[in-house]
Amino acid sequence: MIKIKRNMKIKNTQKTTIERHPVPVLGIDYRVKITYKNIKIAELDVENTTIKISLPNKYKKQENKTILDIAIDKMYEQIAKVEIENAMEKMRIVLGFAPEDFEIRKMENKLGKCENQKITINPEIVKYPREMIEYVVLHQYCHLKYKNHCKSFYELLAKYQPNYEEFAFTKKI
Repeated sequence: MIKIKRNMKIKNTQKTTIERHPVPVLGIDYRVKITYKNIKIAELDVENTTIKISLPNKYKKQENKTILDIAIDKMYEQIAKVEIENAMEKMRIVLGFAPEDFEIRKMENKLGKCENQKITINPEIVKYPREMIEYVVLHQYCHLKYKNHCKSFYELLAKYQPNYEEFAFTKKI
């Protein structure tokens, strides 16, 4: 919808709305609709199964697919900060120990890894349901005790996630 103020003419020579779907967030597929507006900072709103992103007009000149990919990646990063921190805190309480450090960083073909007592989680994990996020975090916590997938590793994993096999082969962890 375009709002027209009195005595104001609007020329609409460029496409002002772009869409992409599906975009998975916490296991639910959403449509993403990007609209360009006369604003200074980007805005995001979720309505039913549509994510509405409003971007400043200055981004119109860039390629729509690039803008859309950047906006979706930023959205995943913001959601990941909250979801992963919640899962990390939950596992810390349940297991009684925590990593020396953790980070949220995009990785190719991996949702998580544990090296040198540091856990790294891919922000794209938020494409999956919360149960999968919690499983991946638990899996990495278990690597704090056991570096490889030995029998003791799986025993610890099964103690806190008896149905871990349902999650284990979804994607490389």
